[in-house]
Order: sequence, then structure tokens, then C-alpha cells
Amino acid sequence: MAMGEHLRLWHMDFPPFIAMLSETTRFLLGDSLVALRLPPALMSTALLLIAALAARELGGGRFAQGLAAFSVLASTLFLRSGNLFQPVVIDQLFWSLALFALLRLGTTRDPRWWLAYGAAAGLGLLAKFSLLVFGFATLVALIVTRERRWLATPWPWAAGILAFVIGSPSIIGQINLGFPVLTQMEDLRSAQLARVSAVAFLLDQPRMVAGFAIAVVGAVGLGFGRLGRRYRLAGWTAMLAFATLILLHGKSYYAGPVYPVLLGAGAAMIAGIKAARWGPVVRWGVVGIMAAYLIVLLPMGLPVLKPATMERYLVAIGLQSAARTNVGAQERIPQDYADMLNWKEQVREVARVYDALPPAERRRTAILASNYGEAGAIDFYGPAYGLPNARSFVGSYWFFGPGELPGEVMILHGFSEDDFNEYFESATTAGHVTHPYAVNEQRDLTIFVGRGPRTTLQDAWPGWEGEN
Repeated sequence: MAMGEHLRLWHMDFPPFIAMLSETTRFLLGDSLVALRLPPALMSTALLLIAALAARELGGGRFAQGLAAFSVLASTLFLRSGNLFQPVVIDQLFWSLALFALLRLGTTRDPRWWLAYGAAAGLGLLAKFSLLVFGFATLVALIVTRERRWLATPWPWAAGILAFVIGSPSIIGQINLGFPVLTQMEDLRSAQLARVSAVAFLLDQPRMVAGFAIAVVGAVGLGFGRLGRRYRLAGWTAMLAFATLILLHGKSYYAGPVYPVLLGAGAAMIAGIKAARWGPVVRWGVVGIMAAYLIVLLPMGLPVLKPATMERYLVAIGLQSAARTNVGAQERIPQDYADMLNWKEQVREVARVYDALPPAERRRTAILASNYGEAGAIDFYGPAYGLPNARSFVGSYWFFGPGELPGEVMILHGFSEDDFNEYFESATTAGHVTHPYAVNEQRDLTIFVGRGPRTTLQDAWPGWEGEN
């Protein structure tokens, strides 16, 4: 939301699609919970349709299309991403559209599908830089399959140019800001990705994707099986993207975009089993297994349980490991759900501290948050309490700048007592907020009021880049 409010299309440190979507949604629908959940829900529904269309593209009838759609619907990965206003579901959608364009290219041999591929890839580049993995996989797939003959035509190259033109705000923003993505990726690699092993990556896939076995069947069928050589490019692109993510120590959910089309392909193959005795057993057995999966694991995909009940549920099914955070810390409930907690309470406490200041001080008070979650919460909920926008030197917020107030009085939210000993003459405890189920760094927070700065906020700001 804050990125949308500070939208500068050619000067963003992060691919801007999510920020543009935020501003568009708030302009058209407002910022109610329903309004903000609608775009990811629609995109996730589109993934379900892509899976069904992929099954139809490969000759699957109604059963195959229904099985493909149900495979997406029953997967906690897609339920969760369709419930969160994050770039994840956008990434899934545009990868899937690009992969479906390769399927259509195989069926029709119409080179104009390369342009559809390029448009989808470009929009994906506007959403996440991980689209480059998909593009790399497509290029390698072209080289290692007989589809390399396309490289002698202008169409793949036109697709690449189109993708980079559409995605150019992401790239130009990096150039203008000195490639902050390199620092972001190094921080991500050292703090999170270094902990991801290939074994853990693979073991997580069946837990996230109800039809994982169906997707494997689809990948084998597209890449090697009886579906025909015309679909090799789509199959090898999906498999190479998956393998590349493993080699790069990607998080388990990064593989999500390859699944809708693979689920469609696998569903078409399973529906094609003709054995009079075993065909119906296999087909409906698969449906039954996925239905049971959905019933048991639904709380992993949607936040339908209260935190205390969610904690007991994880213990009951032996999945406490699902509550492990990106940096390896063990929480009581999954991080996505823990991260939904404690924000309104924090803003109310910051507002109480702000209102308790003398009016003369209040007009000169800046609010500094220790991370972009805290700053974003203050900016989102704060206007109802009369709070000024927060400042933070973390991530995109550093690029938003220190604001106009020099920081003579500053509310410090989420910091430790000694974090600003060198900056302020005094920092006094003014508030406290806790939540037992919030993530560790948000569970027990103290709010300080700093006075007597030794320099201005504007002078200190350049030196704080990347401090936290």
C-alpha cells in the first residue's frame, strides 16, 4: 500500500506491479478487507481456469478439466497465495499464462503465440524478478529440444524484446537506483535461502500441492511421453524452471507457477486411462485422495482457525514444522498467519503515545519504525488516529526518504533501548504492546520517545541505508 502511495514508475526498488495494483484497487474499490482480498482471489481463480484449459488443450474432457481445476482448488499453496495481497499470486498467474502460451504454440504452430508468451512474461517481470528464471528455462528448453528451429525465426526474439519492453520499469528502476535488488538478494540469500536444501524443497511440494503426483505425471507426459513432441517446449520449460529453483536454493513455494499447466496435463493423461476395470478406480481414487487432503489441510491454506486452535491443530497433525519462519525460527502458527496479527494494536499504542505528548511537541514529532511492516501499519491505520506517516530506513521505505520534520522529537517503534544512544540525548520508555501469537520480532515491542537529537533526521538518513 505504501509503495502504491509513493509510486514512481521508473524509480522503484521493487517491481512495481503490486504497487500499481494496490493503487488501482483502492481507487476503484476502497481499502476494505473485501476489496483488498478480491484481486488475489480473482488471480487465483484464473489459475484454476488455466489448469482446466490446459487439460482441454491436451484432449481432456470434462472429467480431466474438472480434475485439473480441483487440483488447484485443493492445494494449500494456491489457497494461501490467493488470500494474500502479495506478488506471489501475480507471479503464479503470469508464469502460468506464459506456459499456457507455449502449449498453444505446440498445438497450433501459430508463431503469434510467441507474442502472447512475451506479453505474459513482461507482465511477470513487472511483478517479480523471478520471471527471469522462467525466461532462462525457456531459452535452455529451446536449445535442448527440437523446438530450437524457432531460434532461426524472429518470433522468440520478438517475444523477448516485448517482455523486456513491458517489464522495463522494473529494470530501469534498478538502473536509476543503483541496483538495490543485488543487496536485497544477498540479504535474502544469507538470511533465508541459505537455509533451504534441495531435500526440504522437494519434500515441501506434496504438502503444498494436492495433486503433486498428477503434476509429475503431466511433466513426464509433456517432456517425454505420448503427448507428442509438439509439447516438449512447454514440458522442458517447466522442468528446467523447477530444477533451476532448486539449484538457486529457492523457497519451496517459488515452484508454484509451474503447477497449473502441469496439473492440467497430468489430469488429461489420468482421464485417458481406458482399462475397463482400473480406469474408474484410478480416476475417482485420485479425486478422493485430493478431497481428503483438502479437508485435512484446509487450515494451512486459509486462516479459518483462531490462533490458539491453529496451534493445537498443527500439533495434532504433526506439522509444527509448518510454523517455522523464513529465518528458521520456530513459531506457534505459520508465519503468513502470525504476520496478520498485532498491527492494529501496535498502531493504537503508538497513537496513545503520540496523543500523550504536549501539543507543542506533537507538531514536531516524527515516527520512526524499525521495519516496513510496522511503518506500513502506521501509514494504513494511522490516519484514523491522526498520526503522521511513519518513516523507516528499511527496504523501500528508505527510498521514501526522511520527510520534512528534522526529528527533534521522535517516536521510536520496534527498536531496542540502546539503538539510538548515539543519536538522542535521551530516549524514554513510553509504551508497550504484546501479542502471544505474533511473529517473534513483533511479539513484544517497546515504544520510546527520543529527544535532543545530535543531528537532523535528514542528515542521518543517508548513513542509515540498509541498517536493519
